[in-house]
Amino acid sequence: MVFSSIVFLFRFLPLFFLLYYLVPERMKNLILFLGSLIFYAWGEPVYVLLMLFSTVVDYVHGRLLERLRGKRGAKLVLLSSVVINLGVLCFFKYADFLIGSVNAVLGTKVPLLSLGLPIGISFYTFQTMSYTIDVYRGQAKVQRNLLDFGVYVAMFPQLIAGPIVKYRDVEKSMHYRRITLPDVSEGLKRFCMGLGKKVLLANNIGELWAFVSAMDLRRISMLTAWLGIVAFGFQIYFDFSGYSDMAIGLGRMLGFRFPENFNYPYISASVTEFWRRWHISLGSWFREYVYFPLGGSRRGLPKQLLNILVVWMLTGIWHGAGWNFLLWGLWFAFALMLEKLFLGRLLAWLPKGIGILYTLLVALAGWVLFALETPAGIWSYVKAMTGTGVSLFDRQGIYLGRQYLILFLVALVASTPLTHRLTEHLRGSRMGFHIALYRFGEKFIPAGLLLLSIAGIVDASYNPFLYFRF
Repeated sequence: MVFSSIVFLFRFLPLFFLLYYLVPERMKNLILFLGSLIFYAWGEPVYVLLMLFSTVVDYVHGRLLERLRGKRGAKLVLLSSVVINLGVLCFFKYADFLIGSVNAVLGTKVPLLSLGLPIGISFYTFQTMSYTIDVYRGQAKVQRNLLDFGVYVAMFPQLIAGPIVKYRDVEKSMHYRRITLPDVSEGLKRFCMGLGKKVLLANNIGELWAFVSAMDLRRISMLTAWLGIVAFGFQIYFDFSGYSDMAIGLGRMLGFRFPENFNYPYISASVTEFWRRWHISLGSWFREYVYFPLGGSRRGLPKQLLNILVVWMLTGIWHGAGWNFLLWGLWFAFALMLEKLFLGRLLAWLPKGIGILYTLLVALAGWVLFALETPAGIWSYVKAMTGTGVSLFDRQGIYLGRQYLILFLVALVASTPLTHRLTEHLRGSRMGFHIALYRFGEKFIPAGLLLLSIAGIVDASYNPFLYFRF
């Protein structure tokens, strides 16, 4: 079940919220937990057991860590939690990839396990791991109620694709949350904005990338290649940030405050800044639980560069079992290390526009590695982008450019803070016309986006969430 589906919008969501708001406070966690299990089981009935296993494992380990706090056995319990979590994640996510790689190198024919990837396993595994680590460090209190801990793990708004929520950030809300009408209103508006991003922008511009990537990549023009990869860059941004907006909005309607996950990354003037604005919760997770424990930047530049390399290799393979994801991680590691060595200081000195252009080029090159799985496809696409392919432009590229020009312009504006700044200006204005315009937009724009999105969902067949496969 996905947020941008008729089943979710008109069956699951109304019935769930009707029950959630009607039951007394002490029963809200039960309704949320059961509703989350139904939401997950709709598409993955078997793997609900895996999620419940992960929940019980880390609940038990949290209780053991509390009992052994300050004793030698605590480290062994923490190690046990990390090994079990990473073991389950690696088995389901990387087993077939490793078997296939060994077969290719050794010429063997060991059969693949053909395991389906449990939806959201990368996200909820990192959440449960952060809980046990924080309990061990004394940064989070242990949860003694199994149901409440199950709600934290299985909560359907952010279960599938984040944001990755640390337990300490929602600890108080697990026991008591005050849901007000303004919270519900703000959450609903945020959900509608995210749904509009997903259905009206990501889905439509994603059709261009789907068309281009299905072509013979050895024969596409430079213009077609650039249109395709820019379309993918917009698609993955609006797809993932739209999901995050919907998750944050639903969380607000439930009484939770989830962390922001995106902050206009395409206006970044450096790659370092880009990764402070893109998938913020994942970057925060790796920084807090991998980069800092390795030493961060405290042990000199050579050690810092090595730490960046390790973190980004892990970030790459976290996204998927494929050599292209590892190359994608190494590509950004290389860019970040250059900025630590000298390029960051140069970019800070140059006009900001140059830094933004440089960052966009690095990001788009990274999206080629991210989106295309085969070395041959990647190489053909890079050749086309650099003008060393068959042609600089052709009728196909010109046609696609004209066909999607308006959508590109809308996506460009929507990926910057221009509309947000205009909204804030109108809201803070003392002019009657500006205030009236703000109030009109506040009420009717989310409603309009909702109606247009529903029409798009009914009419369209192309409706994937890209990050569901991670």
